[in-house]
Amino acid sequence: MDLRTLRAFCEVLRQGGFSQAARAIHATQPTVSKAVRQLEDEIGMPLLDRQSHPPRPTQAGEVVFRRAQTMLAQRDDLVAELQELRGLKRGVLRLGLPTLGSSVLFAPLFAQFRSRYPGIEISLAEHGSRRLEDMVQSGDIELGATLTPVPEAFEYQPVAREPLMVLMPPDHPLARSRRLRLAELRDTPFVLFESGFALNQVLISACERVGYTPVTAARSGQIDFIVALVASGLGIGFLPRLVAEQRQQAGVRLVALDDRDAVWEMTLIWRRGGYLSHAALAWLALNREVYPSGEAEQDRAS
Repeated sequence: MDLRTLRAFCEVLRQGGFSQAARAIHATQPTVSKAVRQLEDEIGMPLLDRQSHPPRPTQAGEVVFRRAQTMLAQRDDLVAELQELRGLKRGVLRLGLPTLGSSVLFAPLFAQFRSRYPGIEISLAEHGSRRLEDMVQSGDIELGATLTPVPEAFEYQPVAREPLMVLMPPDHPLARSRRLRLAELRDTPFVLFESGFALNQVLISACERVGYTPVTAARSGQIDFIVALVASGLGIGFLPRLVAEQRQQAGVRLVALDDRDAVWEMTLIWRRGGYLSHAALAWLALNREVYPSGEAEQDRAS
């Protein structure tokens, strides 16, 4: 079974179509279509429902996709390990970071990493944490950042543990509180991030533990827009303290959420049992230097 045909098939499902897959693997659309047909002929069963948009896997396709992701990731591990055995001076760190919190936590590390390892290029993917988890699992990136709880498929290293701040309009009845419990916010609509952000599930799970599912007033992938929606009175938002204090503006009050309900814990993850390149190990070591106890600098100073 040719790994190239497996990669073409996987990219059709990951990217949502044949033309998108062709761009991702730098091939033509007919080449991708031919590769998928060859794979189907070899297996003897259709792998895609081509009538749906985007194409969906058949039952056989789901099995092949799941197994192929593992095979392709192991192939990438093999290539990386052999390159390092040859003692290459250059390399690539395939790193995935979420939008929320990365500018504060990780941006300062890039200059330090570059000065230590000038020959290593950082290939950066920026997505919500759930998408980054998928990319680590498939081998598209070596390291990704996500929030706890970390799925069993990954090993992880703590980065930062921050309290969550509730963003409220000043006229909200609880806006003058020093600290809030989620049970007190049962009747207030939430302004959440888009579905790919792990913080959503942290908050929803915490609310469910105290007996309710929050009403969602709006969702956005942009921090500034969420702050603006709160200022307009649409609902309340949530940000880790290190981000919230940088985004303070008129019309929004910050109130600490009791850490018995929920906290924001950022980690770096990699596939359990997967091979880590020298570049990835070096990034983890630098993070341990800067965040030795999994706490942001302002926490250690407070």
